[in-house]
Amino acid sequence: MTIRPIQLLLGLLLAGLGWIAVLALVLRLGGPAPAVLVVLPPPGFLQEVPPDVTITDRNALGLVARGSRNLVAELYRAGAPLVLPAGLAGCLGLAS
Repeated sequence: MTIRPIQLLLGLLLAGLGWIAVLALVLRLGGPAPAVLVVLPPPGFLQEVPPDVTITDRNALGLVARGSRNLVAELYRAGAPLVLPAGLAGCLGLAS
């Protein structure tokens, strides 16, 4: 049996989406992270972010935030579509 290119591509896509889902779930259910990445924040998102949340870096694809112990919940309440752990704010290459 040979693996067709489309099957390989589909498998890689599903593995990537699965990995993102695991990261998001662990961040939501686990302890606080030093910083988080909000992927594709909607228009007006920054106006909804609580004042105790600090945006340390941003561009058109996302933003890096730091804040309180309930940071992830606060960002989802503000309308974030996907929040992932970021570790160190400067390691993502989001600087414009």
